[in-house]
Amino acid sequence: FFFLMIRRPPRSTQSRSSAASDVYKRQVHGDRLQELGINQSDIKKLVDAGFQTVESILFTAKKNLIIIKGLTEAKIDKIMEAATKLIPQGFTTAAQYYEVRQNILKITTGSKELDNLLGGGMESASITELFGEFRTGKTQICHTLCVACQLPKSKGGGEGKAMYIDTEGTFRPERLVEIAERFGLDGQEVLENVAFARAHNCDQQSKLLLQAAALMVEEKYSLLIVDSAMALYRTDFLGRGELSARQNHLGRFLRNLQKIADEFNVAVVITNQVMSQVDGTALFAGDAKKPIGGNIMAHASTTRLYLRKGRGESRICKIYDSPSLPESEATYAIGKGGIQDFND
Repeated sequence: FFFLMIRRPPRSTQSRSSAASDVYKRQVHGDRLQELGINQSDIKKLVDAGFQTVESILFTAKKNLIIIKGLTEAKIDKIMEAATKLIPQGFTTAAQYYEVRQNILKITTGSKELDNLLGGGMESASITELFGEFRTGKTQICHTLCVACQLPKSKGGGEGKAMYIDTEGTFRPERLVEIAERFGLDGQEVLENVAFARAHNCDQQSKLLLQAAALMVEEKYSLLIVDSAMALYRTDFLGRGELSARQNHLGRFLRNLQKIADEFNVAVVITNQVMSQVDGTALFAGDAKKPIGGNIMAHASTTRLYLRKGRGESRICKIYDSPSLPESEATYAIGKGGIQDFND
């Protein structure tokens, strides 16, 4: 195995734009590292440890690289030096970073009003958190995105495959077929372009991210969903005595999600549950519900969206936290074809 492999385009009824190659600009092949004096055997050890890209090495602390079996501190230093030559690290101008962000994708949610609220759709290279009570449309948004991300960019898609990590047993492929019909896509090919995995504990949930990175090296993905991110943490870690261990484990998981978002320019969407506030502030708050996960979840999520039930069959999405979007709301509905605009 080389450090990176050439990715094949996903099967789809839609034509793929040559611009899709822009997503891979920052990723290099293993022979580039070999040219800089890194042994192929050492490259394979990195791949086996889950490091699929040069960026994944640069994003990792040295102490976490040294623990890889067969790699000494001297070898790690040499690898880090070579990786820095391939992808220079340091300051850049805001103008240059602005140009880089022009490659950011916006994946449609299926609702024009919701897309307008989000500035065009779900953003790539970031983590978007959906939280709310049951029946607010969290899972339905995820299903709709799995289909929409396969559309051409001109139609609000990402021209890539989707990846779905299910922790609660709510993934339904038959819903994808119904939603595909709405978007004019072939249901069978849509299903082929969605990689699905069921996680039953927190450790398995984290290990799936290693497999996710390996798949993204081989083929073009534009979306990664974790539904839900916190469900297993609520059952695997119990009581205040395990709270510190839970938050540390959660922090590492979310950090690895962000690494994947940055390395592969995919939109990462996670769902979260809510809890009722029982302190004194609940008496003065109009809505006493808040997302679980604490400050670890709050700081890891780039954009946080609060979903709640509206009048009749309507649902309301509120910008709860975002570095670029103003606090506002949008109304949407859940139909046979997925998420759509709400009509009175």
